[in-house]
Amino acid sequence: MVTAISLFPFSLLLLLTTTTIAAVVPAVEIQALTAFKLALHDPLGALDGWDPSTPLAPCDWRGVTCSPSNTSSRVTDLRLPHLQLAGGIAPQLADLTQLRRLSLHTNSFNGSIPSSLSRCSLLRAVYLQYNSLTGELPASLLANLTNLQIFTVSHNLLSGRVGGGGGGFPVSLRFLDLSSNALSGEIPSNFSADSELQLVNLSFNEFSGEVPASFGKLQWLEYLWLDSNRLEGTLPSAIANCSSLKQLSAEDNKLRGLIPATIGSIPRLQVLSLSRNELSGSIPSSIFCNVGVGGGNFSAGGLRFVDLGFNALTGIAQPPDGGGGGGGCGGSVLQVIDVHENRINGVFPSWLTNITTLQVVDLSRNFFAGFLPAGIGNLLRLRELRVAGNSFNGSLPSDIAKCTSLQVLDFGDNRFTGEIPSFLTGLLGLTTLSLEGNQFSGPVPAGVSNLVELQTLNLSDNALSGDFPVEILSMGNLSALNLGGNTFGGELPSRIGELKGLQVLNLSACGFSGTIPAAIGGLLKLTTLDLSKQNFAGELPIELFGLPSLEVVSLEENKLSGNVPEGFSSLVALQHLNLTSNSFSGEIPGTYGFLRSLTALSLSKNSISGEIPEELGNCTSLQVLELRSNRLTGEIPGDISRLSRLNVLDLGKNGLTGEIPVEIEKCSSLSSLLLDGNHISGRIPESLSKLSNLSALDLSSNSLSGQIPANISSIPNLKHLNLSANSLQGEIPEPLASRFDDPSVFSMNGKLCGKPLDKQCPSEKSKKRRKLILFIAVVTGGSLLLAMCCCGYTYSLLRWRKKLREMAAGKKRSPARGSSDRGRGSNGSNNGGGPKLVMFNNKITYAETLEATRNFDEENVLSRGRYGLVFKASYQDGMVLSIRRLPDGIAVEENTFRKESESLGRVKHRNLTVLRGYYAGPPPEVKLLVYDYMPNGNLATLLQEASHQDGHVLNWPMRHLIALGIARGLAFLHSVTMVHGDLKPLNVLFDADFEAHLSEFGLGKLTVSFPAEASSSATAVGTVGYVAPEALLTAEATRESDVYSFGIVLLEILTGKKPVMFNQEEEDIVKWVKKQLQTGRVSELLEPGLLELDPESSEWEEVLLGVKVGLLCTAPDPVDRPSMTDVVFMLEGCRVGPEIPSSADPTSLPSPVA
Repeated sequence: MVTAISLFPFSLLLLLTTTTIAAVVPAVEIQALTAFKLALHDPLGALDGWDPSTPLAPCDWRGVTCSPSNTSSRVTDLRLPHLQLAGGIAPQLADLTQLRRLSLHTNSFNGSIPSSLSRCSLLRAVYLQYNSLTGELPASLLANLTNLQIFTVSHNLLSGRVGGGGGGFPVSLRFLDLSSNALSGEIPSNFSADSELQLVNLSFNEFSGEVPASFGKLQWLEYLWLDSNRLEGTLPSAIANCSSLKQLSAEDNKLRGLIPATIGSIPRLQVLSLSRNELSGSIPSSIFCNVGVGGGNFSAGGLRFVDLGFNALTGIAQPPDGGGGGGGCGGSVLQVIDVHENRINGVFPSWLTNITTLQVVDLSRNFFAGFLPAGIGNLLRLRELRVAGNSFNGSLPSDIAKCTSLQVLDFGDNRFTGEIPSFLTGLLGLTTLSLEGNQFSGPVPAGVSNLVELQTLNLSDNALSGDFPVEILSMGNLSALNLGGNTFGGELPSRIGELKGLQVLNLSACGFSGTIPAAIGGLLKLTTLDLSKQNFAGELPIELFGLPSLEVVSLEENKLSGNVPEGFSSLVALQHLNLTSNSFSGEIPGTYGFLRSLTALSLSKNSISGEIPEELGNCTSLQVLELRSNRLTGEIPGDISRLSRLNVLDLGKNGLTGEIPVEIEKCSSLSSLLLDGNHISGRIPESLSKLSNLSALDLSSNSLSGQIPANISSIPNLKHLNLSANSLQGEIPEPLASRFDDPSVFSMNGKLCGKPLDKQCPSEKSKKRRKLILFIAVVTGGSLLLAMCCCGYTYSLLRWRKKLREMAAGKKRSPARGSSDRGRGSNGSNNGGGPKLVMFNNKITYAETLEATRNFDEENVLSRGRYGLVFKASYQDGMVLSIRRLPDGIAVEENTFRKESESLGRVKHRNLTVLRGYYAGPPPEVKLLVYDYMPNGNLATLLQEASHQDGHVLNWPMRHLIALGIARGLAFLHSVTMVHGDLKPLNVLFDADFEAHLSEFGLGKLTVSFPAEASSSATAVGTVGYVAPEALLTAEATRESDVYSFGIVLLEILTGKKPVMFNQEEEDIVKWVKKQLQTGRVSELLEPGLLELDPESSEWEEVLLGVKVGLLCTAPDPVDRPSMTDVVFMLEGCRVGPEIPSSADPTSLPSPVA
């Protein structure tokens, strides 16, 4: 009986639930949701289950919630976040009149927010953040939704004004987030005193005007965020009326004037952030000490974080009691005070040392002076103390040693004296110690080795002495070491290579001598190396050229010698290279043109000879090029005009000849052009006037002639000009003379006249007389020249007639000559527009190809390999092809070349790069192969991009399709008895649809030898890391070695690891993968983008199957490796889906371009 009674409520509940589910939803709501779905792109198929024909529609649809009712159910919630939905929000959603919650955030919705949503009068929460919505906020939307509590549309593309209709915000609204859009105009000021607003976030927009004083009406407001707008005026003191306010942030605006003292009286305020404004005056003491305007203390709440950096504040007001007893700050709970980059003067506020809760104090970059107070030792919780960039002096107070929680200590750029205190070495938690720019002397304390957690040590620009402090070498966590500008001596110890985590090494102007230790080459994380202004001698160690992350190299003002190091061209991340004032010789390597990230190249004051390599025009990021005071010859290359970002070009004091390139006008960013002390001739180009940013122009001590272009005076920013010691002539343009009235600017030009030179120009009468004499001379000379031409013409006519008679007689004697010429022309040398390429489907001439590749210009190079360069060819009719030019002298005899090319052109498969044509000369040394252009690059680049984005570029299905495409292409090659021999990611190309295509196959028969690749990792049978072990021994590529190479590529695709990992204990990727599997560390095995897979899902199992296929392919014994046909079937079995066609014969897939 008890059991029956207890089950009765449950049975009743079940009956009610069943009745509710069976309730009918109005058809108009089903139609509204259907219209919403039809307007969307749904890549994940999230809405596939929205079927109007189901009995419970739409209440059983994903994301839809209905209200319980016995008769008619209504849609109350629509929640579809994080589903990659794209498209507009259908206005028909307004037909869901009972809707309470609309959540569509974190998708790709675009278009405007429908104003019709204002008809959903019961809406309480709207979540539309993280989309791509545009247009204005409908004024009626917020005004009519009188029940709205939450409205967030942050991180969209909304624009225009807010509240344009004057309707204001509903009093029910509690959370308003409009941040990260492009909203503009003034912030609405019509806030009601009855408003329930708790959070207002208007940050990262374009709001202007003043901060409304009406914010002070919002008694429930807890969070007010106004960062990164264009707000101006003063901060209204009425905000102090917001008694519930916890956080007030208005960073990065244009607020000015005083900080209202009443701000400190807000009882619950914890965070105040007003940095990056134009605030002035003194900071009220109430901000730090919780002292209100009436003088009372506030124990409830209390400020914890104050950031007033980057303003124009001039002082900090003393607490009411003068700060003597510390009573005014007794109740403070302040943890962070940041007032850096202001104009605050005076001494360190000693009363701050009574706020024992302080954890971060930043007073840097102000005008403080005097001593640091001993009371700093009271701040036992202090983690960061920054006072850099002031005028503090004396010695450091020993009480700092009590602050054992310190992690950051920055005393740089002050006037501290004495030795570096040894008590600092007892602060064992320090991660940053900066003492640069002071007057510390003596040796570095031996106990510095105790600071094992230290990551940044900056002792530069002091008066420290002695040998290199070897104690530093035991700091294993050090990432930045700066000892520059001291007076150390001796040699740099080779143990410097022990600091394996070092990223920045600055030892400039320390007095070190000897050679640069090769051990620096072991600092593989190094990004900045500054060894300038020393006494280092000898050649650079080649180990420096193996630092893959190196961005800045400063070696100027040493005694280094040898040729200009070509090894720097391998450092693709290099941005700044300064070798000025050394003894380098030889020529500038043309391979420096590979340094596409290079922004500054300074090689001045050496003994460098030869011409300026035109390849420097490829360094399109270059901003500074300084080659002054060398022995350079030749002309200034016109390719420099491609350096559109170039700011400084200094080629002075060399032996350059020729004219100033007219194309230099394209260097639109140029501010300094210094060409003095050369042998440059010709006229000054008028195009220099187009360099509107030019501030310095020095063309002195050359052989320039002609008149000074008048438009030079129109360069607006020109401040320094020197045209002296040339052969210029004529009158100095008056506007130019008025701007530069120093005679030395134009001196030593014998035929120049006018101001500011002390030489008058000839009068008009004298000029006319000279013109008359010149006219008579020209007429007389012209008459003589005409007579000579007539005589010459008559003589030539007689000789021509005689030659015609001789030719006629010769034709009778040699009737077969013309047919011989025609025979040679049929080989492609001279028919219809020049030599033609042999194309299997099109007709293209060699001349058209030269034009399409810009004469095989370096900028058109797509790739480099053992079989020459591959160029992008863009023809005038819009066709784009890839042209491989075989290296001169390696191709086989012409007939063999043609025969093998024809044979290779018949090898077609959808996963191979198909040969479209060839060219065998003339000239005889030119041999070309024509392929389809692959616009999406190669697999190596794709994997590198994926690694930089944690693998999210490549999901598992895409990686699988790439691997399967490679396998199918390789299986087809094996089926026609061909071996690839050099399979690696660089040789896997992608077409417009990202279909994988194998390249670099079948070219061995077209060459007489196998030349080495540009990379040092190339071998005769492949590339190190990808070549099978047995192939290295036999120097012969086989099908089995191809399978091994494929296995390495497959493992690289799945793990994101390189085949040879020099920074790991393991020798290669195969051993590393096996170790992860044996130790059960599967999560470390896969690329980060694949780790998002659910370990319980089928996809996780599919990936692991792919890894096992890779291990099968890399079996040590070639006999144990599967055939590529078997590999294709195994990969097809890894993942079965509609996007992956399966076939019994994977090599039989027809080519789409057959």
